[in-house]
Amino acid sequence: MKKTLDHLTIGVFAKAAGVNVETIRYYQRKGLLPEPEKPYGSIRRYGDSDIARVKFIKFSQRLGFSLVEVAQLLKLEDGTHCAEAAEIAERKISDIRSRLEDLERMKIILCEFTSRCHQQNNSISCPLIVSLQQAASTTRLA
Repeated sequence: MKKTLDHLTIGVFAKAAGVNVETIRYYQRKGLLPEPEKPYGSIRRYGDSDIARVKFIKFSQRLGFSLVEVAQLLKLEDGTHCAEAAEIAERKISDIRSRLEDLERMKIILCEFTSRCHQQNNSISCPLIVSLQQAASTTRLA
């Protein structure tokens, strides 16, 4: 028989969701997670759907979505807004492609600079550091 997780305290809920209590409170302040009613003289309780929502938020963040984008996706979760959700994901894909291009350029430059270290002929200064200093003085960052 499967045990359902209902009526969890915030500490047990946070542990089940794989986050800390402050993360739960932060998500509530940001409007990503509803704050359950607090019965008079009692404490707030959470359930399976809350755990699933936090796991959705965390997984979406690992895919690169910002909390603003996650909030947009959560507003579209009823299944009737697939085109809008796809648009958000396509913007994220475009952003990822752009970052990959930037990372590839960075890799090429760093490989070139580090190869100078391996060709160092007992120079007093480090060719990598000199290369970085020269590039920094001549390159404008965007």
